[in-house]
Amino acid sequence: QVQLVASGGGLVQAGGSLRLSCAASARTLSTYAMAWFRQAPGKGSEFIAGISWSGGSTVYADSVKGRCTISRDNAKNTVYLQMNSLKPEDTAVYYCAASLVGYHLNTKYDYWGQGTQVTVSS
Repeated sequence: QVQLVASGGGLVQAGGSLRLSCAASARTLSTYAMAWFRQAPGKGSEFIAGISWSGGSTVYADSVKGRCTISRDNAKNTVYLQMNSLKPEDTAVYYCAASLVGYHLNTKYDYWGQGTQVTVSS
């Protein structure tokens, strides 16, 4: 079983930045494509960004395109989400996920992290 631990969330002011990390227990992280999702109170899960197995391809939701960058370091078993120009509407619990088969919003994800809270104040 692969365990994912998300961290790096916190309270920031609008316009600020955060870098979220997702540490994986997998021996070979490159086996999995990775993605970030978020869920705000009372709302469903929203796909944020995905990255291919070796990091050569990325996909972003329109809501964060230009403000967020997903990256990975397979040697460190870690995936990152750099978030800039944060807005109050970015407030949510952010989850990382791992998939054997893809990295898009409609992909089946095999493992999920526990989530890390991001709160953006106005």
